[in-house]
Amino acid sequence: MTDTVLTLPAPAKLNLFLHVTGRLPNGYHCLQSIFVLIDLCDEIRIAARPDGEISRRGDVIGEIQNDLCVRAAKLLQAETGTSQGADIVVKKRIPSGAGLGGGSSDAATTLMGLNKLWNLDIERPLLMKWAKKLGADVPFFLLGTNAWVEGIGDRLTPISVPEMIFAVVWPGVSQSTPEIFSHPLLTRDTKSVTMSILDSASSPREWMQLGHNDLEPIAKRVNPRIAELLTLLPQFRMTGSGSAAFAAMSESEASRVFKDLPSDWQHFLVKSLKIHPITSALIC
Repeated sequence: MTDTVLTLPAPAKLNLFLHVTGRLPNGYHCLQSIFVLIDLCDEIRIAARPDGEISRRGDVIGEIQNDLCVRAAKLLQAETGTSQGADIVVKKRIPSGAGLGGGSSDAATTLMGLNKLWNLDIERPLLMKWAKKLGADVPFFLLGTNAWVEGIGDRLTPISVPEMIFAVVWPGVSQSTPEIFSHPLLTRDTKSVTMSILDSASSPREWMQLGHNDLEPIAKRVNPRIAELLTLLPQFRMTGSGSAAFAAMSESEASRVFKDLPSDWQHFLVKSLKIHPITSALIC
């Protein structure tokens, strides 16, 4: 890394479980989940520029003005008053609309990279506070570690998760999160649990048995590809609002699963991460 150009990873995440425990008057949902970082990463290349312009190139999904990296850069400009700009190039490896947090992670990496390149020295708590404006998952990627998640996804408690290997399968289609959460048949009254349930989990199998994903039944109802995936692989659990699903398993087990998948699906063998690969280097 140089003082003017950074090439940085943006890791994906998995929801080991996702419980919807209630709904607030403003329409937001109360959640409980465990977020685990994995080593499937997008690549973000950021170069500083002095003219204040934000340029976005590489793999772009949708309108550039709505891109989370662009929004992150403009948010940091607005909050700090800096006159500096940036060239941002994204190489996507994390499927979009898969429940893997790729866009949120890209935004968090952009914030960290620009904090460094622009010599802003913004500390982690404040950067996380600003990041909430970009989306509920962005502060998690700034936290830098795996987390127990509560509230509307905004209450994060760092936790230690054992190293695990996961098979991740994406059925080649995206899934809209608002479509799932607005569905009238969504379960919204799963009983809350406490972090004490973690005391009984040591093996990957035990971690996978801590809960379930309340969004799965609705995702299967509205998205035929998710229904096909979870019927074909009943041992898999959907992450987030889909459309990807995962299971903890060995490399040999994953190889057997992968060889029988439809040719237009993507699959990944990934490992959990104990910490985000760059947060400790770029923010305090």
